[in-house]
Amino acid sequence: MTIDLSAFAPSRVAVITGGASGIGFAAARHFAALGMKVVIADRDGETLKAAGQVIAAIIGEENVLAAATDVSRADELRALHEQVTTRFGNVHVLMNNAGIQPGSTIFGPHENWERVLGVNLGGVVNGCQIFGPGMAASGEPGIIINTGSKQGITTPPGDPAYNVSKAGVKAFTEALQHELRQKEGGKVSAHLLIPGWVFTALTAKARTEKPAGAWMPEQVIEFMMERLKAGDFYILCPDNDTPRTLDERRMLWAIGDIVENRPPLSRWHGGYGEEFKAFAEGR
Repeated sequence: MTIDLSAFAPSRVAVITGGASGIGFAAARHFAALGMKVVIADRDGETLKAAGQVIAAIIGEENVLAAATDVSRADELRALHEQVTTRFGNVHVLMNNAGIQPGSTIFGPHENWERVLGVNLGGVVNGCQIFGPGMAASGEPGIIINTGSKQGITTPPGDPAYNVSKAGVKAFTEALQHELRQKEGGKVSAHLLIPGWVFTALTAKARTEKPAGAWMPEQVIEFMMERLKAGDFYILCPDNDTPRTLDERRMLWAIGDIVENRPPLSRWHGGYGEEFKAFAEGR
């Protein structure tokens, strides 16, 4: 895929949801360092305010907008879109990154399911539907990056609501890129960011020191930019514990459950442990 990286040129406009911490904040700092105008949307609070101040120190207060936004609410994203276009004009980079993981079980609280699906999947759909048409119609280069998860591909047991939300992000982003590439002369492309184990507030779980196996958010953004330059749609990130080769074997095994008609999630099924281990090792 050929993409126009001039979307990241100085004075272009980047919008990042979930931009006050973790991967989104690392992206915001990186884009600001490129000289872009940066919009970070996140839940209201001191974290959002502090993040806006950090970005302002890099690129200047006049080039930053920190906006309290619930991405699960289309009306709030429409209000954000109005703010952004009124202040900065056309959007060139949209990173739908907001995500939550409160935990879930199949028969657990319905409120958890509603919130996870509303933010993790609904936020991506809302962001693309509200910002995407203007990006496509502008005739200027544009890049949409949606943050997925390996859990949306291999769907391990333990947090089904999160898995379902991220599986939906994968399917939606694939359809989005297919739609965009049908447009004659279109200059907007979509990409699926698939982080590995990243040390963020979402994953820290009360730990204060980064585990050796995890990447930092800045490493994810550096890798993302490298793979965008290479034209990747699926930006599959490794980490210090899991190389790409192992990710590939896990994903191949997951689709093999369908092809071979094994029990679902057979990796975690007692009768397939040794078989999966041999497959993962390439034996």
